[in-house]
Amino acid sequence: MQFDVIFMPETLLLFAHGILTTLELLGLSLAFGLALALPLSILRSSDRPGLWGPVWLFTFAIRGTPLLVQVYLIYYGVGQLPWVEARWDSIWPWTLFKGPLFCTVLAFVINTTAYTIEILAGALRATPHGEIEAGRSVGMSEALLYWRILLPSALRRALPAYSNEVILMLQATSVASVVPSLIDITGAAGSVYSTYYLPFEAYLTAGALYLVLTLALVGLFRWAERHWLAYLRVRGA
Repeated sequence: MQFDVIFMPETLLLFAHGILTTLELLGLSLAFGLALALPLSILRSSDRPGLWGPVWLFTFAIRGTPLLVQVYLIYYGVGQLPWVEARWDSIWPWTLFKGPLFCTVLAFVINTTAYTIEILAGALRATPHGEIEAGRSVGMSEALLYWRILLPSALRRALPAYSNEVILMLQATSVASVVPSLIDITGAAGSVYSTYYLPFEAYLTAGALYLVLTLALVGLFRWAERHWLAYLRVRGA
């Protein structure tokens, strides 16, 4: 084992850049994914087939295909279509497809949106009927009922399941290493391996970094669950 290579200044800077890229991918994907999933989860939990059907089809297709395939389809598929390339320099939003970061984030957003929709929709369906009746009894409209009661309550109940999605998404960001010029943690490890031919040192370091980030996220969500789900704990437990 030659871990002295890992602690060389240039290697440390490479892994530091990889950590920042990984966190950027994770943050952007989760932020946009949650923003899209909130309204779509309402449609998914609807009783009307015309509303929940298209959303179900979307989640089924995305959850039924690998994330790696989705990244390839967007970066090497949509991003490389001749009529898209012809609009790269002049017409928005096709100009965004010039950047590997946008294509990767777009694939990640689509993927996490599908999973988050099902998590939130399940939490919405599990809302106690008494909470809904209480809101209606004070004259709340359907929109206000969702805004003041259903969504806040569902978000709290969905927190444990959503924490698993966040952690899985963190690990899934390693797929970004297949996109040229994007150096995430796995990409940094691959660069060290190709330069120094030290696969164990490079990928053990990458694994340790993912483990540290995972532990930090677990701690953050445990704090959030203690804060927002305290009312579910049994008294004296």
